[in-house]
Amino acid sequence: MKNDLTERLFNFAVAVIGIIRKFPRSSEYQVISYQLCKSATSSGANYEEALAGSSKQDFIYKTEISLREMKESNYWLRIIRSIGNEEKDMKKSCDELINESSQLSKIIASIVINAKKGSEGSK
Repeated sequence: MKNDLTERLFNFAVAVIGIIRKFPRSSEYQVISYQLCKSATSSGANYEEALAGSSKQDFIYKTEISLREMKESNYWLRIIRSIGNEEKDMKKSCDELINESSQLSKIIASIVINAKKGSEGSK
């Protein structure tokens, strides 16, 4: 069965990599690019691990990491938007990715909250 969230997380990571390739080659962009690429790809990877988790606690733990990484991605994207003097198209792409990372954070946070509620009864 196809998981829409895993697909969205994958597409988000690919889109982030695409925008990173367009960044200027200055030292500050190199640092931000590295951090953004790590967090954007890590969110999806950790969620995929969560789905294959060995226990409910493992699922919650990995999903919380996925959430933290998505929030970090949003942070780096906001910095790029704020410091950038990029073309209009890149700003638009950045805004779209900020919006998507916010939506994904809300979805992942909801999954964490529901999983924790479900695990309270099993303690």
